[in-house]
Amino acid sequence: MNEMLFTIKLMDVTLVVTWWKIVGYLGVLCFGGRWVVQMAASYRARIPTFPLLFWLMSLSGSILLLTYFIFGKNDSVGILSNLMPTGVALYNLSLHIGDAKRRAT
Repeated sequence: MNEMLFTIKLMDVTLVVTWWKIVGYLGVLCFGGRWVVQMAASYRARIPTFPLLFWLMSLSGSILLLTYFIFGKNDSVGILSNLMPTGVALYNLSLHIGDAKRRAT
């Protein structure tokens, strides 16, 4: 997955894109995009709120980024910086699902 797929030339910089970088880009999009989801949900509710999709995007983005940093880049800083958000997202996702079940009964 480290083979070059294509390159992008921006001014004097050439970016090499591999499959691992695509995994990383998807992780960044999920992890960063979750704030747009949170902002839209809070705007609709008129109070700060974190919808289920926020936690799903947090977990997905964290797992994709962990995969990228473990297998694609072997970067301990990236691994450590994404371990904590993965645990937090799992915990909050379980709270969210448990709360939804309690409200349904």
